Amino acid sequence: QYSCDYGSGRFFLLCGLGGIISCGTTHTALVPLDLVKCRMQYSCEYGSAKFYALCGFGGVLSCGLTHTAVVPLDLVKCRMQVDPQKYKGIFNGFSITLKEDGVRGLAKGWAPTFIGYSMQGLCKFGFYEVFKVLYSNMLGEENAYLWRTSLYLAASASAEFFADIALAPMEAAKVRIQTQPGYANTLRDAAPKMYKEEGLKAFYKGVAPLWMRQIPYTMMKFACFERTVEALYKFVVPKPRSECSKPEQLVVTFVAGYIAGVFCAIVSHPADSVVSVLNKEKGSSASLVLRRLGFRGVWKGLFARIIMIGTLTALQWFIYDSVKVYFRLPRPPPPEMPESLKKKLGYTQ
Repeated sequence: QYSCDYGSGRFFLLCGLGGIISCGTTHTALVPLDLVKCRMQYSCEYGSAKFYALCGFGGVLSCGLTHTAVVPLDLVKCRMQVDPQKYKGIFNGFSITLKEDGVRGLAKGWAPTFIGYSMQGLCKFGFYEVFKVLYSNMLGEENAYLWRTSLYLAASASAEFFADIALAPMEAAKVRIQTQPGYANTLRDAAPKMYKEEGLKAFYKGVAPLWMRQIPYTMMKFACFERTVEALYKFVVPKPRSECSKPEQLVVTFVAGYIAGVFCAIVSHPADSVVSVLNKEKGSSASLVLRRLGFRGVWKGLFARIIMIGTLTALQWFIYDSVKVYFRLPRPPPPEMPESLKKKLGYTQ
């Protein structure tokens, strides 16, 4: 009647075989549907060429649009740094600029700002994702979690190194247009004039102080943002990220971005002052400018920069994350301790 006794070894073995056939066959038959479902959820794989390209595009929008939007504030800040006797504060700076140049004068330098920071955003965000994956794979899952802050710092510093090479020429032109009245009103006028006077050096002499300003800024921007997002979901948001709606997730992104931006402004401001003065003066060097400005001089315009960079950084992260949502890119949740590490540390049995 039966081929074996109930509960015997052969009974369990054949039950296991039945499970293999039932699950294996049905799941294999549903592979096409599963593939479509996965592709509906995400438009590409995490770490793929398409993923990096779209992240770079998100960087173009987030940096290009936001920096261009705050050109008037940036113009006044630069003028306060290079001529503190004339431009004594934010409101005073706006008043003098409006009186001398009119409303159109506040938009001076918008073209090099948009082009330069779009290229910088492409490299900054695109390469950050590349280096984050690269360094994570080099460290391994457990070390990548334990050393995640160092990983964020290293990946962002590596990305910014290349981003500043892309930014330097346009930044030099922007500062000349904004801080030297009568020199040039447009990028089309400024670039040929700068090349004629100093050659290629005119566009790249500010790259070293730009690294001094931007690399600490970007390291703070990415590492502080990543850890703030992690802390907000852990201690502030009352539910896991997976249970939050997309708009709720973007609110967390904006808040974390603003917090990161305040620290970014403080860390990078002295170098920003040096860059502004250096790009205005012909034949000067970063060390000479630093000595002349002194400790108090390098902090001129900090309040304006905190307002600008705090808002800027929050909007950049918001736009960048919105681009990821729009294109259905993989957005991994805040990192959690790997199971293997939990076992090693005795957190699980």
